[in-house]
Amino acid sequence: MSRPKYKRVLLKISGEALSNEGQTGIDPVILGRLADEIKEIIEMGVELAIVIGGGNIFRGIAGASKGMDRVTADYMGMLATVINALALQDSLESREVFTRVLSAIEMQEVCEPYIKRRAGRHLEKGRVVIFAAGTGNPFFTTDTAASLRAMEINADVIMKATKVDGVYDRDPQKHKDAVKFDKLTYIEVLNRGLQVMDSTATSLCMDYKLPIIVFNMMVNGNIKKVILGETIGTLVTGDSHG
Repeated sequence: MSRPKYKRVLLKISGEALSNEGQTGIDPVILGRLADEIKEIIEMGVELAIVIGGGNIFRGIAGASKGMDRVTADYMGMLATVINALALQDSLESREVFTRVLSAIEMQEVCEPYIKRRAGRHLEKGRVVIFAAGTGNPFFTTDTAASLRAMEINADVIMKATKVDGVYDRDPQKHKDAVKFDKLTYIEVLNRGLQVMDSTATSLCMDYKLPIIVFNMMVNGNIKKVILGETIGTLVTGDSHG
């Protein structure tokens, strides 16, 4: 078996990736396929942490845009991420993958509170760690939570799993002539306003020189390919040469 390029990985998954196109909720088939891929990665000896969004259930910004108080809406969004995290944990544990959900908002009846040292210990023991409830603070996205947690656990890379095969100069679903980037620098992402991660998350990665790989998780085996170092998706680093 090929050796993984990355030893400790932070995988960022959007909540929408757990549902079918144009639908809400959690699709059991998509969830199961994701769990199967994660099990294969863990069996390779990779230490895997996951930050999962909640947009398939509730998105704070969307709620605020319809008149809801932004702080209330964001907390509802954080709770949605806990639901997704528990669903993924259940799917993984049904495949005998030891998993822990650590929440930035304490709810000890359903998951552990986030403690940096505890997260590191779980990873060292080969458990999948799912970080839920974002940063625990309103006004911050799960992208920012992913960057923050990646720094705290000393991840080698952030893998942002999406429904497109990388970063484009404009929306490829609306523009057939959109151009895909194989490599970008953090500054290029910020200056162009590209949809990689939000600016706070991108700036955090830039400050700590943490690479970001954006790839399509809807293709079977892509998560493993990225971890093995295959060139798919878009790589964002501080060096234009990668």
